[in-house]
Amino acid sequence: MAVRWTLTVDCAEPGKLAEFWAAALGYAPRPAPAGFADWEGWLRHYDVPEEEWDDGAYLTDPDGVGPNISFLKVPEPKVAKNRLHLDIQAGGGREVPWEERMPRVVAAVERLTAAGATVLREDAPDGRLDHVVMADPEGNEFCVV
Repeated sequence: MAVRWTLTVDCAEPGKLAEFWAAALGYAPRPAPAGFADWEGWLRHYDVPEEEWDDGAYLTDPDGVGPNISFLKVPEPKVAKNRLHLDIQAGGGREVPWEERMPRVVAAVERLTAAGATVLREDAPDGRLDHVVMADPEGNEFCVV
């Protein structure tokens, strides 16, 4: 049996980064736990100090397929390349013909750039664009394929 897991991202501004990734992945803010009308009620119930209320943000796949994603505030900035990154398969995967896949990849890159991402490089090993390496608003690398 598989174990449920959550991807956790250390960051400076959890709410803003969660907004970006919600738009990038089609995710939604995670609802408050059962028994609570909202996250504020949960935070108050567990006596979380108000100055910590913006220290985290949480996303969920509205279809219930993908993992939850947590964004946690940390004091230190990102200083090195990620050892783990996401591949956003906007093109449908490499099994989709290049002529169909690339317009989808280019459209996704444009949408994500407008949402605050940065293009780091375009990889075209055989002279044709294969994927685009990008960074989210806090510099975390990901690929659009």
